[in-house]
Amino acid sequence: MELASPGGHSSRRESWRRAVHSSDRTVMCADREGELVGILSMGPPHEADIDAATARQLYQIHVRPGIWGQGTGSALHAEFVRVLRDASLVTGVLEAWERNSRAQAFYARHGWKPDGHHRPGPGNGNYVRMRLSLDPAV
Repeated sequence: MELASPGGHSSRRESWRRAVHSSDRTVMCADREGELVGILSMGPPHEADIDAATARQLYQIHVRPGIWGQGTGSALHAEFVRVLRDASLVTGVLEAWERNSRAQAFYARHGWKPDGHHRPGPGNGNYVRMRLSLDPAV
């Protein structure tokens, strides 16, 4: 299903509705002058090899393209890190589409590193898993 199709729009809308109403997920929004400009979703790790007692997964950060580079994504990322620290968690994990070099560079600037795990993604591409360590011993 294509992202721009009516079915794709409906599917994403339903997915966000479920995330907002989920008891184990957190959704945060960024607004500028009353207008939604960014959104973040996080929750327990999807993969069994990630210890949910010490980690949370950053499912997605989206920022309106017209305001990229103005700090909204970094502010949302800082909120993710704050949630980890407040919960005494030491690891963040995320998956980025391997073809999305912009996202991978954004996360690398914030201290994330690929951990070698890949899984199949859309368009004959893979997702690359990245980790953020908040453990001062690492």
